[in-house]
Amino acid sequence: MASGKFEKLQIIAFSDPGCENQVGEPFVAMMNPENYVQEIKMEFENGQGQGTSGTQPKFKLKPPEELSFEILFDNTGIINDRDNPNPKYQAKEDISQDIEEFKEFLMGYEGEIHQPKFFKFVWGTSLMKGICQSLHITYKLFNPDGKPIRAICKVSIRELKEEERRVAEERNASPDLTHYRTVKAGDTLPLMCYRIYGHSKYYIQVAKVNKLTNFRHLEPGREIFFPPVDKQTK
Repeated sequence: MASGKFEKLQIIAFSDPGCENQVGEPFVAMMNPENYVQEIKMEFENGQGQGTSGTQPKFKLKPPEELSFEILFDNTGIINDRDNPNPKYQAKEDISQDIEEFKEFLMGYEGEIHQPKFFKFVWGTSLMKGICQSLHITYKLFNPDGKPIRAICKVSIRELKEEERRVAEERNASPDLTHYRTVKAGDTLPLMCYRIYGHSKYYIQVAKVNKLTNFRHLEPGREIFFPPVDKQTK
């Protein structure tokens, strides 16, 4: 249930991909964006043999998700500053300094980690952890002397996932992939084959590949290689 509290979009910087070690103060938007766009894509191989009328696309990969939104910078006086207690948005001659600080915040190189910072984007809830992939700045209004007083910054974020979460979501247990598994107490080769291939009958094939002479008694801690198998021909 909504709390009724007015929340501002925040961008929080971190020095690690897990977003645990915060760097500096969060950036708080002057105004919340009107919308944001979440892009989710899949890539497929489109190879087709000569003389064929078509082929079934073969899954290639799922790129990281992307999030994009626009941030307004304004010093025209139209927006009531009392609604924005952040001192960044108090009356200034122009917005040039604010824009430069925003660019450095998102895209600046951090010597200690040898790359730009990692970010968490929060608007009521955590929207995404990621890195800033691009920043497009459109200057909209100017003072008579040419100094900008309004700009819209389009921010594009590329998602980051912790390795454990990525592996859990992918659930790569396909029989046509290569697998390595560490033997645990109680494991047998037929049982491990069943978990990976969906059938225990491949245990002799796996035993030969791993040069196992006594596959009925596996030593806990040993790593076993499970090669890809063609289930249609076995």
